[in-house]
Amino acid sequence: MTPPSEGTPGSLVVVGSGIRPGLHTTQEARVRIESADTVLYLLAEAAPTAWISALNHSAESLDRIYQPGRRHDEVYRALVDTMLEHVRRGENVCVVTYGNPAVFDQSSHEAVRRARAEGFAAAILPGISALDCLFVDLGLDPGQDGLQCFDATDFLALRKEPDTGVPLVLWQISVIGDTVTSGAVSTDGLRTLAGRLAELYGNEHEVTVYEATPYPVGRPMIERCPVSGLPMAGVTGLSTLYVPPRRA
Repeated sequence: MTPPSEGTPGSLVVVGSGIRPGLHTTQEARVRIESADTVLYLLAEAAPTAWISALNHSAESLDRIYQPGRRHDEVYRALVDTMLEHVRRGENVCVVTYGNPAVFDQSSHEAVRRARAEGFAAAILPGISALDCLFVDLGLDPGQDGLQCFDATDFLALRKEPDTGVPLVLWQISVIGDTVTSGAVSTDGLRTLAGRLAELYGNEHEVTVYEATPYPVGRPMIERCPVSGLPMAGVTGLSTLYVPPRRA
């Protein structure tokens, strides 16, 4: 396929809604939503969506792609293909995703890469991520001791060796080892993670299960427990794990 020439109609911008959609959304993102020919969105279940339709009546949810039992890689491909189908029709497309689309969002990065490869203008605009909220809610300053972040499944599968003197954040702890969308929390995965953390930090080291709130008057979910108690903690699909440094 010959890439379209410069100035080809059609473009793609992926914007972050932030963790509190509408409130955490930047002014630049709002302008892109309002001016787009087509708006597609995919937000967390608890996140409000009416504000997107109020900004642009073309807004369409991509929730239908997340069918239970569907493989994650198949879902990602379907999301990317849907975005690009609209772009190839010459539409200026704005995709709205939860949090920051540059953070743990494989489909957004891939859609932008492919759109650019085909000659279309494409970009990602940031939003406030769960990590930004974690810094505030847990009083963590990454400039003090540094920070290390891993996807929980990769952390285990690749036997990552973290610096135990540096704060550690593990993402997607509810779906460790899962290859299909189910909505259920993987307790087996949490047991495996607890075993690995016990090797590194000890069973009694205190960790924090954290979930930022999408509501302006709500409170974040902060549950502290020893490593050994992690499999019994109140983990949900939006939970992140914070592991503080092991001090001498």
